[in-house]
Amino acid sequence: MAEILPIKAWRYNPGLNAQIEELTSPLFDVVSPKQREALYKNDKNSIHLSVPKGKNPAIGAKKTLVNWKNEGVILQDKIPGIYVYYQYFTLSGEEKEFCRKGFISHIKAYDWDEKMIVRHENTIEKAVNDRIEILRETAFQTSPTHGLYDDPDFLLENYMDEAISDPLYDIEDYQGVREVLGVIHDAKIIHKFCQLIKGKKIILADGHHRLEGAIAHRKKQKASNPSHNDREGYNYHMMYLTNAAAKGLKILPTHRLFQDIHFSEAELTEKLSAYFTIKEVSDPQEIGDLIINQPWAFGLIFKYSAYKIRLKPEMVEKRADDIPKVVKELDVEVLHHFFIEKVLGIPREKQRFSNKVDYERNLNRCHLKVSSGEADFAVITKGVTMKEVMEVAECGYVMPQKSTYFYPKAISGLMFGSIAEDEFKFPYEMFL
Repeated sequence: MAEILPIKAWRYNPGLNAQIEELTSPLFDVVSPKQREALYKNDKNSIHLSVPKGKNPAIGAKKTLVNWKNEGVILQDKIPGIYVYYQYFTLSGEEKEFCRKGFISHIKAYDWDEKMIVRHENTIEKAVNDRIEILRETAFQTSPTHGLYDDPDFLLENYMDEAISDPLYDIEDYQGVREVLGVIHDAKIIHKFCQLIKGKKIILADGHHRLEGAIAHRKKQKASNPSHNDREGYNYHMMYLTNAAAKGLKILPTHRLFQDIHFSEAELTEKLSAYFTIKEVSDPQEIGDLIINQPWAFGLIFKYSAYKIRLKPEMVEKRADDIPKVVKELDVEVLHHFFIEKVLGIPREKQRFSNKVDYERNLNRCHLKVSSGEADFAVITKGVTMKEVMEVAECGYVMPQKSTYFYPKAISGLMFGSIAEDEFKFPYEMFL
């Protein structure tokens, strides 16, 4: 099954520990343009590696990386470790604090058809290409993807709790989340982590673009290396692994914004009526509450009006294509099949590349972008459940792109992983 290895991590020079909170950054696919500009002002912020700016961003990231290594801005640990990563957070409108417990390690960048790591959603091609270019130039990973393993007996938690009690960092991030990082160097304990994951299949929760980039990089390096032995650094990828049996896993919805759709509001609602029941809503700000407990219900927001729309139940039964029932009945699948494909006329195979569809997690920003004219209209949806994610991944199908938003996101900057051979090499057999 899945093979993991401890990481000889690169981290910021201890002399910068007091500034570590200002050196971290959001993941490349969630950092806003305004956040980027603010973070770029700090010449040591991790965003210069994760979301480099300029005409040739991958080349820029490589230059920055070389400079930081030469100047001692970042230093590599002498021995590999399992990095324990806890995130403490609350959800909007709630007082209860949750803790998502996990650890960061290298994991082999298994191709999808090896079925060691299974995905649950599609990717957006442009974002994949961007990640491949940066990885090819730097052989450096600035943030972990997020994978789920199933351990109902919680066999690793005691070791993680002990490591986190003496943390390397304990900060508050841009989300208001408390981020705590610890490390385990004990070879016997690391062996327990490797052995437990060896018996598991991993479900990819977040980071589909980065892992797909790592897979492509592994394939290219393997093809060009006649001495390939499957132990080289390019075979591996940095991943944050959390227990799917834990209660700290939260999935938030990602809404859809549309632009350059050449239908009037009247034309669109007329086309929708063939598939959906439509009810006008007096207060658009309440749209999220109106759809929350109803399957296949969505909010449709225009500049001056809003509607609650709900798929007619018979439409699911009439759908003729051969996909599993668990996928067919997902809200997000209903949205992409009946609304985006059937009503808007954007075929499924083109949705990943379409400039007409954008994605937004924040409900208030959806209202703002529609009211300002930045988007023609928005569709408000609900999040999928952990049970649905597991079922979709297990049946071998994928949801549409941006179906899940696991909260909170991991951040960049607490640690980095190198797959450059001279920095990766170590007698890892002692841990396996």
